[in-house]
Amino acid sequence: MDHKSDTENTPQKQDGGQSMWGGRFASGPSAIMQEINASIGFDKRLYRQDIAGSKAHAKMLASCGVISHEDYDAIVGGLDQVQEEIEAGKMVFDPALEDIHMHVESRLREIVGDAGARLHTGRSRNDQVATDFRLWTRDAIDALDAAMGKLLGAIVDQAEKHAAAVMPGFTHLQTAQPVTLGHHMMAYHDMLSRDRARLRDCRTRVNESPLGAAALAGTSFPIDRHMTASDLGFDRPMSNSLDAVSARDFALEFLSTLSISAVHLSRLADEIVLWASAAFRFLTLSDGFSTGSSIMPQKRNPDAAELIRAKVGRISGALQGLMMVMKGLPLAYSKDMQEDKEPVFQAVDDFELCIAAMTGMIEDLKPNTENMAAAAGQSFSTATDLADWLVRVLGLPFRDAHHVTGAVVKAAETLGVDLKDLPLEAMRTVEPRITVDVYDVLSVQASVSSRTSYGGTAPENVTKAVAVARAALK
Repeated sequence: MDHKSDTENTPQKQDGGQSMWGGRFASGPSAIMQEINASIGFDKRLYRQDIAGSKAHAKMLASCGVISHEDYDAIVGGLDQVQEEIEAGKMVFDPALEDIHMHVESRLREIVGDAGARLHTGRSRNDQVATDFRLWTRDAIDALDAAMGKLLGAIVDQAEKHAAAVMPGFTHLQTAQPVTLGHHMMAYHDMLSRDRARLRDCRTRVNESPLGAAALAGTSFPIDRHMTASDLGFDRPMSNSLDAVSARDFALEFLSTLSISAVHLSRLADEIVLWASAAFRFLTLSDGFSTGSSIMPQKRNPDAAELIRAKVGRISGALQGLMMVMKGLPLAYSKDMQEDKEPVFQAVDDFELCIAAMTGMIEDLKPNTENMAAAAGQSFSTATDLADWLVRVLGLPFRDAHHVTGAVVKAAETLGVDLKDLPLEAMRTVEPRITVDVYDVLSVQASVSSRTSYGGTAPENVTKAVAVARAALK
């Protein structure tokens, strides 16, 4: 690695020959120190939040008489120019200025002079970065909430189309009982709805303002933290200055919420991989969400689903990484906490991509309902319906009915037929009281239609669940 000399890497000087933090120091940092200390490579994406926070802080300082209204006007105009330059790609990011906060302040001073130097009155980078990070996280939550709403809508659309489409339900990945595809899709709707609720609940704890807590102890200037909190859309200022600058549980909670949801996306992705396989043939993915093989021309690979399945490792890894950063830190701020943003940024990027890819796949996938229905009738999937019939019609205790049904299944297995095709005489050799009416419950359609208990797979239940879901999404 090619490091410049210490002289070349001296922090950028301000008016009067002073670096932003260098009054205590006789010389600049070493090249290696500068490299490990700089965060501009990733925290530059906080620029909008940093400028918004600075405008609110300046407005409050002017309102409280800490700075003049003339200085406030100059600061706001300068910050607008800084934002325009960043968005136009004109800002040159310099590791010597460490982070986005120093870049904005340095350029502001170049534009407006001493007025820009007064902006930092009554605050520290500690409360500034905590404020920016909370604003960014809040914006990310709002964007993800909208994206999850779109995914939930796509799932509900598929559930409504296939409310009565029969498919096998599995336990241990073994055929268990028939269900409907609509019911199966609504299971993921409910999982992801809880994820969305967790995200919204997380937002309430994110949405508190650290601004004005300063370095750790508050400030002696007559500031109004409630004003800045209100201007920035926070619910309230944080009540303890030490907690305000050192708390990162909001980021941990956010990553925890994303990790849980990523697990749910991974489970759905795994089922798409299985269902798209030649062994299942339950669905077909469009060309838009499939890839081919470099050597096998017949292949159609569900790579988007596989990559979603893999992303959970990166997202949950970000949570574990930040927990390790925070686990042993005393109050208040330590430089370790500079490592808080990058894993959150990466996790959000990954999760956002997963949501978009899953939405596209759900919208485009084509269920092979005939294959699903055929598979639903295999492996004696209506055996439980036979046991229930024995309880309901013949009055057998369920454990006895379970034993009788097992013997009937064995007889069908011996003859190589399914339960609905087993001759009545064969059933009666096990239980003489069985009548021809038993066949009414042995088809997969009859099975799913009978599951009308609340939350059951009956098509009428699915239709009602879809209606409730649509109302909630609106």
